Amino acid sequence: MLKEIGIMEVGGFRVGHAQDVQAATGCTVILCDRMSPAGLDVRGGGPASRESQILNPVAAAEGINAVLLSGGSAFGLDAAGGVQKYLEERDIGFDVGVTKVPLVSQSCLFDLVVGSKDVRPTGAMAYEACENASYEAPAEGNVGAGTGCSIGKYRGMARAMKSGFGTCAFQTGDLKVGALVAVNALGDVYGADGEPMAGLLNQEKTGLSNTLEEMFSDAEGKENLFTGNTTLGVVVTNAAFHKTQLTKIAGMTHNGYARAIRPVHTTADGDSIYALSLGDVSGDLNLVGAMAARAMEHAIRRAVYSAKSAYGLMGWDALPGKKENG
Repeated sequence: MLKEIGIMEVGGFRVGHAQDVQAATGCTVILCDRMSPAGLDVRGGGPASRESQILNPVAAAEGINAVLLSGGSAFGLDAAGGVQKYLEERDIGFDVGVTKVPLVSQSCLFDLVVGSKDVRPTGAMAYEACENASYEAPAEGNVGAGTGCSIGKYRGMARAMKSGFGTCAFQTGDLKVGALVAVNALGDVYGADGEPMAGLLNQEKTGLSNTLEEMFSDAEGKENLFTGNTTLGVVVTNAAFHKTQLTKIAGMTHNGYARAIRPVHTTADGDSIYALSLGDVSGDLNLVGAMAARAMEHAIRRAVYSAKSAYGLMGWDALPGKKENG
């Protein structure tokens, strides 16, 4: 039987947040206890990433030390240097003989229109996130990479809602699979009943509209949706896989995006999912991929439930007529 567990029960990693609340941006780091195999699947049309090519199955690197999720759009890519500094000081990284080089993969989301466009996650902020990293359950909502997240932006920020950071994990037998996600989507987030639970507000802001229906009414489409979104996720498992298998698991996890976010994987999103193998338990790839998709679906909804109203954006807690489903 599948049972829900805490995200940190998966084991083999620490999570740390750091944020600038006033500027509405931040970052979240996942620090592996050991150099861990990882895969990546990018489905959105506008990603901002660093050290993503080392996760290609044909690349030589067999594992990484950390994943950093951050705001700041492409400006935020400098932040990974702070994670490298933190790990280098602790003699952690890939041994190249004369030193150890920390391998840190990073993806950024666009939050420049929520707070200050001039303040982005820096190396110092990412270093702080590493110092904050622990084996305790991470905070959810308006924290870390979720600080400046928003959803439902098809008609612009005036009718968008606040989103944030969420987690979920499941276990069956000895196998554990979890998901961590910063939800910053063009589209709406859907509940388990198949209906929108948060996203594009109606013009009066008295309830929800429906992004898909509004898109369908624009028969010729919009010429420029702008790449101002991107949902960033990380799958963690205690099962033993190599990075080719993990790339497939990351791809299967995008099913969780598709169940919970509509539309998804647009040219205006940079949707990316990492998958990390943190243990030595024997596991079936298809089972883990299915569990990861379910965990991601639930983590996305939790990111919305946990987000509070901020920066002029309504949170789920303030949505008239809201109902919790899934």
